[in-house]
Amino acid sequence: MRTIRDIRDELERAVDRRAELWHELGDGVDPAKSAEAAELSQKIDELWAEARALKAHSTFGPSDAIRARARAEERLERDSRRLKAA
Repeated sequence: MRTIRDIRDELERAVDRRAELWHELGDGVDPAKSAEAAELSQKIDELWAEARALKAHSTFGPSDAIRARARAEERLERDSRRLKAA
């Protein structure tokens, strides 16, 4: 698993390169540069998602554990409502 620093470094490089491409595209249309900018935008989205997932994992634990806790809380809430209604 990559570290958040690795992801942020790659993200920074991708954002910088995309900014360069946008600046170059301001001078005229270039299909190759447009395609590269679109690919970089997709990559940036993926990197942000990976960074968020890694941060959530380090803060809250594995996603399976998060789901298990959420299901347990839902069961307790349902049981609590049933007892109050009875």
